[in-house]
Amino acid sequence: MIISTFFITFAKNNEKIFMEEYIVSARKYRPMTFDTVVGQSALTTTLKNAVKSGKLAHAYLFCGPRGVGKTTCARIFAKAINCQHPTADGEACNECESCKAFNEQRSYNIFELDAASNNSVENIKTLMDQTRIPPQIGKYKVFIIDEVHMLSTAAFNAFLKTLEEPPAHVVFILATTEKHKILPTILSRCQIYDFERMTVQEITDHLKKVAQKEGISYEEEALNLIAEKADGGMRDALSIFDQATSFSQGNITYQKVIEDLNVLDSENYFKMVDMALENKVSDLMLLLNSLIAKGFDGGLLIDGLASHVRNVMMAKDAQTLPLLEVSEQQRQKFQEQAKKCPTSFIYKALEIVNRCDINYRQSSNKRLLVELTLIEVAQITQPDDASAGAGRSPRRLKSLFKNLVAPQPKVAPQVATAEKPIVRQTKASAHREAALMPTQNENDTASKPHLKLGSIGITFSDLRKGSDGTTPQKEEEVTNKDEKTVFTQDDLERQWMSMCNRMPKEMVGIASRLKNMTPKIAGYPNIEVVVDNEILLDEVERIKARITKTLAITLHNGNIHLQTRLAKPEEVKKILTKREMFDELRKDNPAIEKLRAALNLELS
Repeated sequence: MIISTFFITFAKNNEKIFMEEYIVSARKYRPMTFDTVVGQSALTTTLKNAVKSGKLAHAYLFCGPRGVGKTTCARIFAKAINCQHPTADGEACNECESCKAFNEQRSYNIFELDAASNNSVENIKTLMDQTRIPPQIGKYKVFIIDEVHMLSTAAFNAFLKTLEEPPAHVVFILATTEKHKILPTILSRCQIYDFERMTVQEITDHLKKVAQKEGISYEEEALNLIAEKADGGMRDALSIFDQATSFSQGNITYQKVIEDLNVLDSENYFKMVDMALENKVSDLMLLLNSLIAKGFDGGLLIDGLASHVRNVMMAKDAQTLPLLEVSEQQRQKFQEQAKKCPTSFIYKALEIVNRCDINYRQSSNKRLLVELTLIEVAQITQPDDASAGAGRSPRRLKSLFKNLVAPQPKVAPQVATAEKPIVRQTKASAHREAALMPTQNENDTASKPHLKLGSIGITFSDLRKGSDGTTPQKEEEVTNKDEKTVFTQDDLERQWMSMCNRMPKEMVGIASRLKNMTPKIAGYPNIEVVVDNEILLDEVERIKARITKTLAITLHNGNIHLQTRLAKPEEVKKILTKREMFDELRKDNPAIEKLRAALNLELS
């Protein structure tokens, strides 16, 4: 008898324990009245006024992002229009039979249909059959169709006629997250209500109320982080809140939320911007490496940096400061950093990180892309005359070729006369003239005027001289003489070709000629360049100092000495055309000729 009594008592206690099952916060704190709906005051006011006035449409469409209260408002609205004694504010009384039946989930006047799993024509026809039966308690039969955009086209068409002319006792409430997928014929028959995303502050305030009711201690920064992670959805915020509560055992702190959600601390972004302003490329690389080692994705890091710089831009002006959806403490940090950031730095940084975000998916070496992006950001405020060791972007080397060609004096065309023209020429040009001009005797010279090449323009020797006839001094000198990095012939050829590709547009002619030359290491670190003809040699001599400085920077060796000389007759090689190059290639590789013949290809 005692044993049986014990087991009965034990069973009752266990039944009581199991009856008190856990309910997630998103369901437990789901709004039951219009006044408890968060962040949709304009919509709830409109719906309450419709209930008070009794001017109800036959179809409503609630659309907006996930977790903002579409289905919740549909249920509250359905209960309110069936309430037998609504309040003066348009709320349900929660005391009449209709309200009690709804609260106890036994109402026969309110039907919910999930269009995602019931999207066929047969499901809609079954629903239409139910609309013919009038309600037994209350005024209306309310049909809530969730995710209505999932209905098939045939189901939409079957729904059209009833939606246009439903019975007087029927109200349809459609809910969707993708309004653009609904047929225009459906949209035109509904009153459309667009739900907005909730602000970070609204979500944070609601989470505070939930935490107080549950007896959970919290840090405001932690709730702000949860609200930011929710992206405007209250349901997501409450789900993350439950997750953080379980992890932190009822004491939600900022560090525990970061650890639980694996979120990058915003302090890292503040450090990145500070390092970029101070051109600390090495520190940026070390910080990036530590974050990647912790498992953070480079793309998410760039996305977070873009959002951070955008917030800095908003904090720059008092008018845009309200656009910052952060806590008051974070807002102050952004304002302090905005004072240190020039506006030009912010705009350029946004452009660079946005370009990285676009190219990230297509990149085969994603980490390198992120590193180059951070290097570019760190160079924005770097002065133009910074040394090569400061981590300059390669494209900065273009500045070595700026203002290279000085404006030449215009020479008036001279008319051939019997008088002896004044000629300025070099010894080389004199030899060329002697070879080009026919031999004449003294009588022919006296009777016939002749034209010398030097009289119709200027020579390459003149190009090297200034307006006063003197040769200008070298404009560029090697500034990194302390660097002595060893380089190979391959390194030399690669940097030579890179230099040619970076030369400005006005030097495209000499750049294409330089590409046909192959510099050689002649007694390291001396470099020798063999030029085919004397005219080209004169042009190379003009920019020799700048070429030397460019190679010194790119090869990281300031002891380079560039030598140029005219090619010997046996060293001059014929420049091949594309056809001749292809003929040489297939001559050395018979397999290429077989492939060309098999595919019947011709060189265009």
